[in-house]
Amino acid sequence: MIVVTGATGNIGRPLTQALADAGEQVTAVSRRAAAVPQGVRHLTADLARPASLAPALDGAKALFLLLSGDLHAPDARPGDIVGLAAAHGVRRVVLLSSQGVATRPLGATRIAMRALEDTLKESGLEWTILRPGGFASNAFAWAESVRTQRTVAAPFGDVGVPVVDPADIADVAAACLLGDRHTGGTYELTGPQVVTPRQQSETIAAALGVPVRFHELTRDEAKAAMTQFVPAELADDTLDIISAPKPTELRISPDAERVLGRPPHSFGDWVARNVAAFR
Repeated sequence: MIVVTGATGNIGRPLTQALADAGEQVTAVSRRAAAVPQGVRHLTADLARPASLAPALDGAKALFLLLSGDLHAPDARPGDIVGLAAAHGVRRVVLLSSQGVATRPLGATRIAMRALEDTLKESGLEWTILRPGGFASNAFAWAESVRTQRTVAAPFGDVGVPVVDPADIADVAAACLLGDRHTGGTYELTGPQVVTPRQQSETIAAALGVPVRFHELTRDEAKAAMTQFVPAELADDTLDIISAPKPTELRISPDAERVLGRPPHSFGDWVARNVAAFR
């Protein structure tokens, strides 16, 4: 049995489906009740209270570990989840980490994530670490303003990064959970090209067939919006990257294609699948 945390999110949903389609027994874990694919068991748990995850881990052979925003705070203790998994006989953990662990190692949330990576590596469990860059699905934050005002509001409109499709992250995670070939691997996951927020808004407009105006936010405006959902430290670390990406953060990684045997999806591919959210 494989346990998927964050199972109702943009990565967890397609990952849960992929594992179920592969014939695996899957337990989908989220904070709240949610619909899951047929044949998948669903349990609620709050990873900020690791003990609540214990019932999901009974009989599990593998765990996909995705931290919610509050578990990226410097005072969180996500390493306790690794110890709990080991105590329940889990053999393999695939951890969703962050590209910034390598490119911005001194950021507050990056230090915490590096500590979690190290805890996993020292646990005696089989492990794989996934380090994605920015997500294409962050564009969902614009869905309401596009629907109601035909406007995208974002900071640093002409600064781009190679955003990655969460479906590609899910497919890589499935490959790592289902086989031994990727044990001990650390994979950086990006999309196939650098794309700016302004270009993203143009892609959404093209898919809708209507004009979409781009409005550039200040950094302070963007942080105020982000901190409604994530800790201030994570907002600052993210804004540091998207305001002035380093060459390593602009690099197109080959890792997704190496694992999947196909190129990663473009932002346009992501929009084509999700355009209904913007109508």
